[in-house]
Amino acid sequence: MEAQLELESILLPGVDSKRPLVIAGPCSAETEEQVMNTARELAASGIKIFRAGIWKPRTRPGSFEGVGSVGLPWLQRVKRETGMYTAVEVATAQHVYEAIKYGIDMVWVGARTTANPFAVQEVADALRGTDMPVLVKNPVNPDLELWIGALERLNRAGIKKLGVIHRGFSVYQKIKYRNDPQWQIAIELHRRIPNLPIINDPSHISGDSNLILEVSQQAMDLNFDGLIVESHECPAQAWSDAKQQVTPAHLKMILSDLVIREAMIGDKPRTELDELRQKIDLLDKQVVEVMAKRMSISEQIAKYKFENGVTVLQSRRYDEILQSRRKVAEENNLNPDFVVKLYEAIHEESVNRQTLVMQKLQKEKK
Repeated sequence: MEAQLELESILLPGVDSKRPLVIAGPCSAETEEQVMNTARELAASGIKIFRAGIWKPRTRPGSFEGVGSVGLPWLQRVKRETGMYTAVEVATAQHVYEAIKYGIDMVWVGARTTANPFAVQEVADALRGTDMPVLVKNPVNPDLELWIGALERLNRAGIKKLGVIHRGFSVYQKIKYRNDPQWQIAIELHRRIPNLPIINDPSHISGDSNLILEVSQQAMDLNFDGLIVESHECPAQAWSDAKQQVTPAHLKMILSDLVIREAMIGDKPRTELDELRQKIDLLDKQVVEVMAKRMSISEQIAKYKFENGVTVLQSRRYDEILQSRRKVAEENNLNPDFVVKLYEAIHEESVNRQTLVMQKLQKEKK
């Protein structure tokens, strides 16, 4: 069922509606000097909305968990001296009350909070009666319904200035990024709620400042509305997430290098067909990436076989693969014959790779 949300623009007065909307600032407000130095540089670059972590939900105790409310007057000073709007993460009703007290202009709900309906409801109830823009990060795990549910709770509390932050999803295995983008989930959210602004968080997706441009560009190519980027005056000295933060100067370069493409061809808007094709493109990319991992494992198997005097071709194992994949195909309403043909091709390539590896190892042994 498609969500029905009553929405208004999240744009604050004086903020350009031109893509991308950029929200930037340090992962954590550490000291008043650090906050002000970073804010002044960002303001000079044209950034209109300053973000800073005041309360930091950390994975394990003992890590820096933010300066707390003592940092809110620093953001008041940012607003007073630079003219920028301010934004912070909130996770409890008390956070909301403190943010309102100190004139914070925008808040966001973090990934861990989004995953907890009780916590979201507490935040929603505390925001009731305000017209503050609220952004909701995707939950830690890839659960679209949980993400939409958080939006619905806030909307039912009367919050109409809603948007989302796509920060990627946690995965157990090691991948290129800190968090798996799983772009198709954000695309599906857009399909269900077309007028909902989507802000990308390349800092938390990439986990590496060198990858922020790459992730930001993909977000723009997918017609996301904006970016929320962690920027620190001296990332190497940051008290949290140092690796994924960029200096204001670096951020300015990233934004200048972005290619912003039109969402329309002439006066023709993107169609549902375009969005479905986009989903296929993303899934195909994932299929190729998974296939590359599978072939890498095949090469490891070849090394094991060589060291233990085992032949490349194992007919019984091949039969097991075909039979089990046929069963999985049937369980997922796929044509079993199609899947068998696919795995015949995969097996052929795997055998070729294992043969080449074993030939190479044999030559090295001589």
